[in-house]
Amino acid sequence: MKRSLMEILACPIDKHHPLELYVFEEKDEVVEGMIVCPKCNRFYPIIEEIPHMLPDNLRTKEEDLKFLKKWAGKAPRKIVEEGKPYCLSTC
Repeated sequence: MKRSLMEILACPIDKHHPLELYVFEEKDEVVEGMIVCPKCNRFYPIIEEIPHMLPDNLRTKEEDLKFLKKWAGKAPRKIVEEGKPYCLSTC
């Protein structure tokens, strides 16, 4: 994902802008990372350079939890523990 995309992205749930970008792996573009809405505390994974900005009803719990487990050491603690729509604790 190109970093410049952050200038136009808004949260699909509450339309908040700007969003926060956390980069876990980067080459010419962001390869793996997370986009976070600070207003509603939702996270959107960036996987293989593609941001997955889907509303909750189109997301897969297993995929989101797998992503969180993989990057728990680099992701913001608040998202890992309290993020929406899924988190690694009892949220």
